[in-house]
Amino acid sequence: MAKNGRRALRSRGRVYQIPIYFGKLLRGFAYMNDWKVLPMAAVIAALVSMVVRKDFFVTMEGTLKGAFALSCVAIWNGCFNSIQVICRERGILKREHRSGLHITSYIVSHMLYQALLCLAQTIITVYVCNLCGVKINTQGFMTGNLMIDIGITVFLVSYASDMLSLLVSAIAHSTTAAMTVMPFLLIFQLVFSGGIFSLPAWANGLSDITISNYGLRCIAAQADYNHLPLAAGWDTLVKIENEPITGETTANELLTVVRKAVGDDSPVSQIIDTVTVVTAADPAYAALTEEKIPYSVNLKNIIDGVGRDGLKKTIQERTSASRRSERYEQSRENIMDCWFTLFAFSLLYALFAIIVLEFIDRDKR
Repeated sequence: MAKNGRRALRSRGRVYQIPIYFGKLLRGFAYMNDWKVLPMAAVIAALVSMVVRKDFFVTMEGTLKGAFALSCVAIWNGCFNSIQVICRERGILKREHRSGLHITSYIVSHMLYQALLCLAQTIITVYVCNLCGVKINTQGFMTGNLMIDIGITVFLVSYASDMLSLLVSAIAHSTTAAMTVMPFLLIFQLVFSGGIFSLPAWANGLSDITISNYGLRCIAAQADYNHLPLAAGWDTLVKIENEPITGETTANELLTVVRKAVGDDSPVSQIIDTVTVVTAADPAYAALTEEKIPYSVNLKNIIDGVGRDGLKKTIQERTSASRRSERYEQSRENIMDCWFTLFAFSLLYALFAIIVLEFIDRDKR
């Protein structure tokens, strides 16, 4: 009898079993409080947005920190979606597998369900970020809408993290073991993202296999990181603008500085050259120009005299050139490469989860 029932169940095939287990997961969402991950995603997005909203998509530093933070949000959401889903029902899974459950049907149903969950979290995250003042309601490079562009990236990062946690849940034999691995998984993703923390040369290979690396790169590229101003130089100058700068100089040194500042073809440079020739002919004047003259300069007066807004723009644009990187180039090839890699990660982790669970009958614990 059992054998006939088992054959009947198996004869229905893998495709037939997918909606059965998918429906089971949907019922779990409604009746087992799995829906709580959605308001949690909104709270996390709001907290992060309040920290990064001022400079995200505005300056290089703010965009890089914002891209890192948004990637962390997506990774956090994805990991906690599925870290316990398999290991908490491992005993049930073993019995059902022996009764005819196909592991591929089981994992595919989880993939579909987790995709919907990640999509809902992505919509909530992007909406809350925009609601909290993050400047993402502008034109996008790939689709024409930056919110959609960022949403695709956040979804792929979240889904790849979800599938990675699904694999961990398939390997772990208990929820305790899965949650023990979880912090190390998160730390590895964040530390080796390759954007915020400076990594030694040997660690570049590790960075290439992290989800956070491609999420950060993609968001920075979508924000046109390489063409944003760098605020660090100007901010440092503003902090010390009220500090007096004192020292000693000579008239000749001062004239040389002025000449370099105005250019060789400037009328001022021609006057300086004339004065230099005249004073050099008279030993008394020549000695006078070499005497040390004490000075005290206040940067604020100089900045205001030159023009604060113009000087700020010039400094930010000039210093940004030193931070440009091919990793963050806004190009279709760069963004598509990140999207494809994240999607490939998702499929690879799901495939490994299937392989691991195919041997679940050998588990004696």
